[in-house]
Amino acid sequence: QDTLLRPMDLNHVITLLKGSGSKDLEKEQLKTLKKVVKHFENGLPLKNVAQITEILNLCAEKIIEQEAFTEPLCELIKLFGLPFQKKKSTDEANYSVEVSQSIAQLGYLMSVPSSQVKIQICKSIVSFYNMELPGKLLPGYQPTSANYKIWMAEKGRLAESLVLSLALVENQLTEKLWVLKALQHLSTSDKNCGQMVKAQAASRLCLYLNGADPSGQLVFRSSDILWNLLENASKEEVVNQLGSLECVQALKEVFLDLLTRGFRHCDSQLRNDLLVIVSLLAENPAVPMIESGFAKLLIVLATFTEVKLPNPLVKGFKLTYSYEDFEMKKILFHVIGILSKDPSAAQLLSENHVIPALLYYVKQNQNPGLPGWSATQYEELQLHAIAVLASVAPVLVDKYLSCQANTLLLVFLEWCIGQDPFFGRGNSFHGTGGRGNKLAQMRYSLRVLRSVVALYDNAVSINLCDQGAISQLLDVLQYAADKSKENEDTVLLEIQADILFILSILCENDVHRKELFSCEGIGILIPFFKMDPRKLYSGLGHNCLLLSALDCLWSCVIGCYIAEDCFLEKQGIFLLLDLLALKEKNLCNIILGILVEFSDNPKTTLHMSIWRGKRDQTAANLLIQLWRQEELDLGVRRDQDGKIVDTKRPIVTSFQKQQKVIPVPASCPSFAIMEISESIRAKIYSLFCKLGFENLPGLSPKDFVTLAIIQHYIDFKVGEVWNEICVELKEEFRPVTPDERTLKLISKVSENTGKTVVALQNEVLEGQLHHKIQEEKKTHKEIQDTHKQRELIDKSWQNFLARTSNYEELKKAKILQEKLIEVSRSKANIQNGPQHSTDIPKLHTTV
Repeated sequence: QDTLLRPMDLNHVITLLKGSGSKDLEKEQLKTLKKVVKHFENGLPLKNVAQITEILNLCAEKIIEQEAFTEPLCELIKLFGLPFQKKKSTDEANYSVEVSQSIAQLGYLMSVPSSQVKIQICKSIVSFYNMELPGKLLPGYQPTSANYKIWMAEKGRLAESLVLSLALVENQLTEKLWVLKALQHLSTSDKNCGQMVKAQAASRLCLYLNGADPSGQLVFRSSDILWNLLENASKEEVVNQLGSLECVQALKEVFLDLLTRGFRHCDSQLRNDLLVIVSLLAENPAVPMIESGFAKLLIVLATFTEVKLPNPLVKGFKLTYSYEDFEMKKILFHVIGILSKDPSAAQLLSENHVIPALLYYVKQNQNPGLPGWSATQYEELQLHAIAVLASVAPVLVDKYLSCQANTLLLVFLEWCIGQDPFFGRGNSFHGTGGRGNKLAQMRYSLRVLRSVVALYDNAVSINLCDQGAISQLLDVLQYAADKSKENEDTVLLEIQADILFILSILCENDVHRKELFSCEGIGILIPFFKMDPRKLYSGLGHNCLLLSALDCLWSCVIGCYIAEDCFLEKQGIFLLLDLLALKEKNLCNIILGILVEFSDNPKTTLHMSIWRGKRDQTAANLLIQLWRQEELDLGVRRDQDGKIVDTKRPIVTSFQKQQKVIPVPASCPSFAIMEISESIRAKIYSLFCKLGFENLPGLSPKDFVTLAIIQHYIDFKVGEVWNEICVELKEEFRPVTPDERTLKLISKVSENTGKTVVALQNEVLEGQLHHKIQEEKKTHKEIQDTHKQRELIDKSWQNFLARTSNYEELKKAKILQEKLIEVSRSKANIQNGPQHSTDIPKLHTTV
């Protein structure tokens, strides 16, 4: 009986609904609404969505006085759960404004005082994400794309208005759960999450967590939305919203309820989800974790199985060793690591025996077959606990020492390099590289030692050294180095670098410990300096390892003559110079510093003089090349021959020229002084002071030009400092005349030094030019003599050919020969002397 309604018929419906007053009119209105619902039962055309929305608003107004309109309103809202119908492909874009406004209106209709309407709105919103096509379509129409309504909901800011509507259903559990279900779906979008955060969704949800809910859906859906907000929106903003004392208290109560009363599998999962959210909150120091008592609860919960002290906070909780409890244990360890970064939590960690609880795992698994954690789970917890110990130990160093932690770690390290059969699973993040071996355990144990040794606490160092830590660490280092020869990876390289770092701190400023190190340590240290230079670019960590080895050499060898001589005997200086010849920017400074320190040993200079690099390069030539490269990098002005350009400021850098002189206290270093520590030029100058500036082999004239600058480096640096003093004085006041005259004289002396060096450089270059000219003349003379010799050879050959082919020429030659013989005879007659003939009888050759 129903006929197709025309667009104008909807306008008629709107006009009809605007009327009021009689019972007959109300019946007519309800009847008409049923016809509209029946007509559009297969979906609303996009062009009619705006009119249907107006009808919705009119019905919502009437519900306040006439409840009969509730059912038609719900039926109309249900239509929004069906796919919209489009006639043309462009309809989606053309009607996007009207559709987004209509969907936004659904959020505003949540204010209608009807539970049925609220629930239907939420059901329609949920259907956006579970769209089912109707049985039949309107003639000439097709459904819109699957995500069209989701996009329109984002554009209409439906999520924001739905969050605000939570306040309307605060005491209505069923309606609240439906709103949360709708928000669950909406929170899968980045845009919706941004809108929800703007509406303070995180804090609103958190405050409703403790509401009565026998089904448990309230906490489940709220935690799921919070997870989506953290993943899809600004994590910092969500944490800030959850960071109030009220929210933290609410989370604590829900967590405690799930912990003690939740026995279902899903309760344990939900408990762990909330715990992860809490761990994110704990990362923010402003969140009142300690003030709320939540921090203490988590610490006690993390340690109660290891410490085994009764505590009312966790009364009623039993560890079942299920997978969920295993995950909770790991999250709790993670929370302890986070809390260790907060100084105000130190006392809390100490009072609740965190150090002993973590040290419980610094041992081999004694009971792998008994009920409890499996071998794989124990290994993962063990590695996690030791990793957290590295964060906690520096905060509670006194507690660390009182628990004999160093002893436990050294015994554990001894087990790590022992031959006991052990097959690590290497399944977890912390177990990386530890499959089938004990490298993961070794790695994290050394991290703990590194963290406490890095405090430079004398008590820690003495405690370690008294137990023979230096010798044991060298054994572990040798073990790791041998393993690294078989298969190099990041874990082994990190282990070696950490041991070298620990040894550096232990031996620094203690000659006796350096002597202990030198017995076997230098032999282990030497191979690091023979590393293939190509490995420095491998990305595995060889660069860090080499720097750690150089640092260890500086701290553990230099300053102890026994160790220094041992290093020199093993040709250590040659290896350092080989590394220096690589000209790696990050290595040069530390190697030059080591060589400067070593140069106090008289044998070092001899070794440096003997060294020869590629192409017979000498140490002096290498140092000069480094000087030139450093000046090029610093922007120091030099001409094409390497001579000084600015005699007033010969070694000033481009950075110093850009800086204005600022008056500073006498205790603060100026730019000229700071430059000494930052560049390598001062170190090169110091080495030349030991090598000498004369009789240096392997230098070219250009090297001598640079050497002249190096030789006067300290004079130029003094001039720089005086120049800064002059400028700084003029900034503050005018010096008295005698002082001004003295300052000018000092400046003149500095400038004259520059001119003297330029003159010396010119002399070197002129000598080089003169030498070149002499070499050219010598070469030209050799060429001339060579040509003349060739002419004589050619003439002799021509004469030979003439004698052999022309008899007359032969006769002439014979006559000439006889004349020459006669001339050569002595004019004085020798009495009774024999007469010798110059002819050889029966000779038939012409040669």
